[in-house]
Amino acid sequence: MHKFIAVLLLLMCGTVHAQIRGKVTSEDGVPIPFANVILENTYKSTTANDKGEYAINVQEKGRYTLLFQSIGYKTKKEAVTVTAFPHQLDVVLQDETYQLDEVVISNKEDPAYAIMRSAIANKKQNSAKTGRFEADFYSKGIFKVEDVPERIMGIKVEDEEESILDSTGSGIIYLSETVSKIKFEQPNKLKERIVASKISGNDNGFSYNTARGTFYNFYNDYIDLDINMVSPLADNAFNYYKFSFEGSFFDENETQINKIKVIPRRDKEPVFEGYIYIVENSWAISAIDFDIKGYRMQQPMLDVLNLKQNFTYNTKNNVWAKNSQTFDFKAGAFGIKFMGKFTHVYNNYVFKDSFDEGVFGKEIVYIEKDSNKKDSLYWNKMRPVPLTEEEVTDYIKKDSIQTLHTSEVYLDSIDKKSNKFGVFDVLTGYTYRNSKNKTSYSYGGVLDPTQASFNTVQGWNFNTDLSFRKYDEVTGKYTTMGAVFNYGIAEDRLRVRGFFSHTFNRINNASLYLSGGNEVAQFNSAEPITKLQNMVSSLFFKDNYMKLYDNTFASAQYQQRVATGLFMMGNVQYTRRRALQNNTDYVLIKNKDAYLSNNPLDPTNDALAFETHNLMKASVYARINFGQKYITRPYSRVMVSDANYPTIHLQYQKGFAASESEYEYDFVAARVYYGTTLGNKGDFDINLKGGKFFNADGISFIDYKHFNGNQTHVGSGQSYLNVFNLLPYYTHSTNDQYFEMHTEHNFKGYIMNKVPLLNKLQWNLVLGYHQISTPDYKPYSEFTAGFDNIGIGKFRMLRIDYVRSYQSGFKTDGIIFGLKFLDVID
Repeated sequence: MHKFIAVLLLLMCGTVHAQIRGKVTSEDGVPIPFANVILENTYKSTTANDKGEYAINVQEKGRYTLLFQSIGYKTKKEAVTVTAFPHQLDVVLQDETYQLDEVVISNKEDPAYAIMRSAIANKKQNSAKTGRFEADFYSKGIFKVEDVPERIMGIKVEDEEESILDSTGSGIIYLSETVSKIKFEQPNKLKERIVASKISGNDNGFSYNTARGTFYNFYNDYIDLDINMVSPLADNAFNYYKFSFEGSFFDENETQINKIKVIPRRDKEPVFEGYIYIVENSWAISAIDFDIKGYRMQQPMLDVLNLKQNFTYNTKNNVWAKNSQTFDFKAGAFGIKFMGKFTHVYNNYVFKDSFDEGVFGKEIVYIEKDSNKKDSLYWNKMRPVPLTEEEVTDYIKKDSIQTLHTSEVYLDSIDKKSNKFGVFDVLTGYTYRNSKNKTSYSYGGVLDPTQASFNTVQGWNFNTDLSFRKYDEVTGKYTTMGAVFNYGIAEDRLRVRGFFSHTFNRINNASLYLSGGNEVAQFNSAEPITKLQNMVSSLFFKDNYMKLYDNTFASAQYQQRVATGLFMMGNVQYTRRRALQNNTDYVLIKNKDAYLSNNPLDPTNDALAFETHNLMKASVYARINFGQKYITRPYSRVMVSDANYPTIHLQYQKGFAASESEYEYDFVAARVYYGTTLGNKGDFDINLKGGKFFNADGISFIDYKHFNGNQTHVGSGQSYLNVFNLLPYYTHSTNDQYFEMHTEHNFKGYIMNKVPLLNKLQWNLVLGYHQISTPDYKPYSEFTAGFDNIGIGKFRMLRIDYVRSYQSGFKTDGIIFGLKFLDVID
């Protein structure tokens, strides 16, 4: 009963400031969700919720004319005299009646093509009319789930007071709103100030809903939805779409609106389907109602996304301006259904001829510090889209849960329950928490299978750890310290490594990291072969590619973002290196082959790879992101990269104070990475590296520049921009100068989608080229051709490449099986 009363009071409170309110329904009484309500000849509007309920705030009593619009219904103009607040105005919209010219059923070209040609011819001038403006912006995002199995999510749905889901495993899992002031200039200049932010169940949180990424302009050739979708108004639209004239109607200003059905020519391409409404004579867009299939967006988990845009005509300046935009999507996997909706409302447009210099800078979004502290009175006044009863209930329920979960009594009770020590915790691990003080003490246990691995030096080896953590989510300060224990059975040795890290803030991400102790380390510090890959190749195929040495070290590292687009890091360390040998020949599948030695320079010789020595190393690293922009959040700053610019990495390293002077050296290196999307023709990426050693003739092989090879025929990661897939791990290592290049182009279906039968596979063609140049060897290169996005239905995490390598002519070839989930598992 108390929940019902709370919901009722909040709903009643919401009407106090909703000066004109009501419900929009069809002739048969069905609510019309997301209908638009506009004050005539203004840019003040609102949008009904999914129950057809609307509320629009006016400044004073008097006479107003409201326009009610919804795709598929006749626009209705209502004159109303407000004498008291709130004023109730319910509206019934009639189905739109379309006039269909006789030419549609004749043998001539469908008139839709002439209309679309005119719309394409006039798209630049129509786009320019709304290309520069200020406005008020409102965004609401909601995610819901259905049929969530308790055993997957671990949520006790029977606990009605605390579960976010109901007894069927359904409910709202995320609900948030923002109110902001925006300035925008085409194509992508944005300045946004968020003045109010609200997240259900988190009064300390700041919503990630911003205007950034919401400007889907169909006058452009492409619409960026993670993949570039071809607009029906693109210059080459007729290569991708067929059009059908569905009829026309006249709006409240006696303007003719043409309804055009948009039909994809080929199903698997990045295209829309649905309806676009084009204004006669001006050829502007008046509305859009498109369905986007998930497989067309290269998002197999997504079933369908519906995108609606509504535009309002202002007779004072003759501009069709977007007043609302909604995303409504459905997705699912493992029997769980996901639904979501984002609603965007634009109000109080002020169109500009130009902006003052300096309006658009590196900061694109600023979130006011107390924007998450607005009370319900503020939201009831400013919210342009009324909450549904379900949303009101969600706010109340989750806010009450948060109040409970942040109370000292609750935190103490939870800690008391979770801090109980069990007998098996000695094996599985244990954590002691003090939620009030935001601290925790953890022991990793010895039976975690993810911490076990095998190599020929240590044999089976296991990790455990002890750690302390203190955190503050608001300010972003984190302190962690502890020790990691590693024991190898075959080697019969325990290694211990200690660490301390402290993050000072999330504004510039300043952090200090100290570590020291003893560990086994790969000669190539980039670790080109993972523990999982090495374990499988060793135990099943007797291929022990991982080469290890004993490292006793002490290290100090400090890093921070020095300026926007400039990140720097400094490191100094002492290291004592000792060579190791194999200690086991254990294998799961017996064969006659012997393990190779642990000497990367001579794998057939079991002699020690190098003499024991020690060295001091100091390095400075810088990363430069040109065009870097950022979002300012209270206590943090989120970087946003501009894809039009490359990223540059610079490094200087010096080896000094060695046990023998021959181990000392200087090293400089640079790297340039650039990635771009070429329309709807896929993604092109290039990674260039170069470097040079000085005074390094006698340095340890450990300090050489090692290249990331691959001898397992198994690839990992989303791309191969940092690896040579047929190169042995240490054959081309150098202590001189080098140049390294990796390029890939993923066509994202551009070619495959056009090939009959093959387009049903939904595979992506990927072409690549990789090269190394060093003074000691002829240039080594690899050409790759393969397919990405391989799988069944929603699960497409495989990639297959054919690779040919050349060095003074053809060298070898092979097939690489890419498993994208390996880098997550390891």
